[in-house]
Amino acid sequence: MVTEASGSPEPSPRTVTPTVETVLAFVNTRADGSGRRELFGDGDAFAEWLAGRDEFGGETVVTDADAAVARELRDALVVVLLAHSGDEESLGEPLVRAERHLRRVGALYPLATVVTAGGAELASPQAGVPRVFGTVLAAVTTFAQSGDWGRVKACRNPPCHFGFFDRTRNGAGLYCSTGCGSQVSMRKHRQRQRRGGVAESGA
Repeated sequence: MVTEASGSPEPSPRTVTPTVETVLAFVNTRADGSGRRELFGDGDAFAEWLAGRDEFGGETVVTDADAAVARELRDALVVVLLAHSGDEESLGEPLVRAERHLRRVGALYPLATVVTAGGAELASPQAGVPRVFGTVLAAVTTFAQSGDWGRVKACRNPPCHFGFFDRTRNGAGLYCSTGCGSQVSMRKHRQRQRRGGVAESGA
């Protein structure tokens, strides 16, 4: 399920496309320390997740090494989505490393153009696990060409970092839900209170 960003009572008419759904399904497999479990922990877990996702080809034989590659690709994408949210910790060197890794992945899993009378699309020409990674890259590439790639974000509330599509009119959503936004506001409020108490005690 895609969670909309908080920050506007009136979401824009932008729709969540199948390509966005594919990207979010892949990135939202991380454990977050608040109940969500790691879905790419090992080969068996990765295979179980794939079995329920038809867009990735369904059941696929995978290994623990494949799961490790999936985690690396996912985590690099999460850094990019955090950068879309303006998360300061993801900018600079973390983003450079993530983009460098994504370039390597793009070279390892090239895409093919499929042309029909109805149009053209990118798809992975490979099978098995390589097809899974190629499908993710094809979804990212296809949607990025729409001009709304910056609206695919990761929640700035640590440790949530849940991926979401920002449908706010001004594209300024920072959190996957009002709950995460409230947690951040409360955290900042408590920090201000602590700083105020320290200032008073040092006066």
